[in-house]
Amino acid sequence: LPSHPQHEQARRLFHGRGFGAVLSFEIAGADKTAAFRFMDALELCLPATTLGDIYTIVLHPASSSHRALSAAERAEVGIGDGLVRLSVGIEDAGDIIGDLEQALQSSGL
Repeated sequence: LPSHPQHEQARRLFHGRGFGAVLSFEIAGADKTAAFRFMDALELCLPATTLGDIYTIVLHPASSSHRALSAAERAEVGIGDGLVRLSVGIEDAGDIIGDLEQALQSSGL
């Protein structure tokens, strides 16, 4: 936000093209297999085991960051098998959205 003390530095680092974001979304009715089918169908967004890059990357928390938790423990904190975490990078927003849409369609979700 412009009110943040490091806003100007972030604006310079991202060359005025906007800022990255991390978001998570549950794919309705998806299990782990369906979540991976969706991630495999992505063409622009890169599957990853960590969220630390300038490019848009996607991971499956139940198999990566929260794999040590039981299914019941993950459910308690809202991490289902269909949860996908997306770290939005510097690509064009329309291209990212298009990739997400085509992956949902081509993976049958």
